[in-house]
Amino acid sequence: MGIDANIVKAGDVAAWTDAAVTLFVESATHALEERGRFSVALAGGNTPRQVYEKMANDPRVQALDWTKISILFGDERCVPPSDPASNAGMAATAFTDHIGIPAENVKRMRGELEPEEAAKDYEAVLVDLFGGTPGNGAPPKEAIDLVLLGLGTNGHTASLFPGLIWYTQPERWVLAEYVEVATTWRLTLTPLVINAARKVVFLVEGDSKTEIVARVLEGPLDPIVLPSQTIASTPDPLWLLDDAAASALTR
Repeated sequence: MGIDANIVKAGDVAAWTDAAVTLFVESATHALEERGRFSVALAGGNTPRQVYEKMANDPRVQALDWTKISILFGDERCVPPSDPASNAGMAATAFTDHIGIPAENVKRMRGELEPEEAAKDYEAVLVDLFGGTPGNGAPPKEAIDLVLLGLGTNGHTASLFPGLIWYTQPERWVLAEYVEVATTWRLTLTPLVINAARKVVFLVEGDSKTEIVARVLEGPLDPIVLPSQTIASTPDPLWLLDDAAASALTR
């Protein structure tokens, strides 16, 4: 039942946030030492915001060589970055404007474009960074080092929502989808790209996520209904949970 995953229960929200920052620093340091560069795809939403704000003020994060780091995004609303709903705008306010990263190293999804144009544009960004050919059924030639993901109360992650077309287009790298429950167009990396990452981490905290965490991790396997179950990277994705989010788990 459920999915294989590496579950880390970090304690209260403060401990959970500290653990997330440490995980980020360790991933970046390892990649920079081993390969000379580091790439991370950020998650949007309110849960990661507190992690980004903590990272922005952490001396270990500030000390990283940001000239060798690329920041990407796992998903985006189809809005300009100045819109309050923009994931890139949130990340800039909370994090990327405060760490000295070169502007060209922040690879945002261009939500102000027409949705399908924006999806194709971001596939081209991935080609430039990682190589490969979108649409041939293989992921980028080089993997993203770290993908950070959230979890919605309906089981979605990134902008992979229940029952939408991502499941029928497994060869794509980036998709544009109209999400009726959110009454908006969204852009998202697909499972093909996310599952190829060197490390995938779900950042989940709070009482509002208790039930869905248990359903995803320990309930029946049904990724069309619970898209987060389709993220089964190698090695297994890490789920960083606070005590509240993990409280209904039996393991």
